[in-house]
Amino acid sequence: MLKSFDIYSQNNILKIIVALNLLLVGTGSLLYTDRLITKLEDREKQYVQLYANGIGYLFGSSHPDAGDLTFVTDQILQANTTIPAIYVNADGAVAFSKNIDDIPDGLTPEEKNQFLQRKKLEMRKKHKPLVVDLGDGQLGLVYYANSSLLRQLAYFPYALLTVMAALGVLAYLAFSSSRRAEQNRVWVGLAKETAHQLGTPMSSLMAWVEYMRSDPDQFDGSITDEIAKDVQRLETITSRFSSIGSVPTLKEENLNEVVQQFTDYLAKRISTKVKMTLASQLPPDKMVRINKLLFEWVIENICKNAVDAMKGVGELRLNIVALPHQEVAIDITDTGKGISKANMQKVFSPGFSTKKRGWGLGLTLAKRIVEEYHSGKLFVKSSEVGKGTTFRIVLNAS
Repeated sequence: MLKSFDIYSQNNILKIIVALNLLLVGTGSLLYTDRLITKLEDREKQYVQLYANGIGYLFGSSHPDAGDLTFVTDQILQANTTIPAIYVNADGAVAFSKNIDDIPDGLTPEEKNQFLQRKKLEMRKKHKPLVVDLGDGQLGLVYYANSSLLRQLAYFPYALLTVMAALGVLAYLAFSSSRRAEQNRVWVGLAKETAHQLGTPMSSLMAWVEYMRSDPDQFDGSITDEIAKDVQRLETITSRFSSIGSVPTLKEENLNEVVQQFTDYLAKRISTKVKMTLASQLPPDKMVRINKLLFEWVIENICKNAVDAMKGVGELRLNIVALPHQEVAIDITDTGKGISKANMQKVFSPGFSTKKRGWGLGLTLAKRIVEEYHSGKLFVKSSEVGKGTTFRIVLNAS
């Protein structure tokens, strides 16, 4: 039974752990700050209650002596320097206000009264007004709002969470960038070492081909030619691996001819039970800027994956079409097992594979070659489990 694996699953677990820690810290900060806000709200309410009591004490029916009045005005009424408050007398009129900083300049007494009435209604939505007992059954009301300090503190946890989220995103980007850089170093080193190791047997094989050609009576010329093609293919592969890590050179190539030549070569080296066809809607002389060696590698990787998906039996169709905005597309369709929705986004991830063997790097390298080196696109155009998959390569032909 085939199974999928991801060599970076441990990194995903690490991301989850970091995210959970950030969430715990943020939640703890939010709860602690909320507790502080509640305590501060209660304290401000006590201040306003004291302020209301002072008003009742000052304007109530039983007036105290002058000394007490000085105490009330100096130490109670004047002590409130931060909490916005509006006192409404028993007749419902605004008697006076305190710490209302947004009163426009130049208002007439009537306009100022209307402004404070509107402000009073806004305050009532936030806090229930405090009752002032003026004696003889008369009651006044003190409306109040949170002080600027309390309002700032109320927004603090959200600001803190925003900062933590930004730090989390930066940490993730740094981690991802570091991981990609490490992957690139590994791939470049592995590719160049592979190219170096292929050099010695390549030289030997080329010498054997020349030896076989020197004695046509003993060696069948057609067999020798096919071996020579495979040796040339190995040279191409060596050049591909050598070019990894450097910016490839793009040249104007006839796309129809490039794909035709490569599919002709590949058709003789895959399963005979796979029917491979190529159709093109492009003009015969249509030119596209590509790196031929690397682009053939893309076609090869997708086609070989398709053959594996069909288990060596089925139909493999390549179709080249013109798109709007000076773009061309190559659709590669197989009749294989298809790709599940769960794996649709993973097929291009490094290390992901549904085969028992393989590194899971073929499609990753193909996507990188198309998108980074050719400024194109490579994606799964469509797929249905049990029926097949279509990969689409999009290139700019302008």
